Amino acid sequence: MKARGSYKLTANPLARSRPGGCDDPIDGLLRGGRRAERILESLRTEIIEGGAGQSLRIRQVFENPREIYRIELELPEMRYQRTTLIDRDALEDLLEIAEVRAIVAESL
Repeated sequence: MKARGSYKLTANPLARSRPGGCDDPIDGLLRGGRRAERILESLRTEIIEGGAGQSLRIRQVFENPREIYRIELELPEMRYQRTTLIDRDALEDLLEIAEVRAIVAESL
């Protein structure tokens, strides 16, 4: 009988043996970048399609060692809340679209 909390970690040995497998740091960076883009695109879509009843707040939560912002989006008619933490570069990317900038300016 195994003691509680002792679990064997398994990994796919085939993924490690091929180039660009799970241990490749470049592959991890690419996947992380694509994930960040999908998150920003999802935020843009929800902010633009949110309608007049939405509540949007952007606050800076950390300044050092890196500027981190908290985005709170609430759509009461759908009973939906979303909180996302992003850095300064991601916030600037989010605000590239004029429609998003206008909605953010309204909420301030």
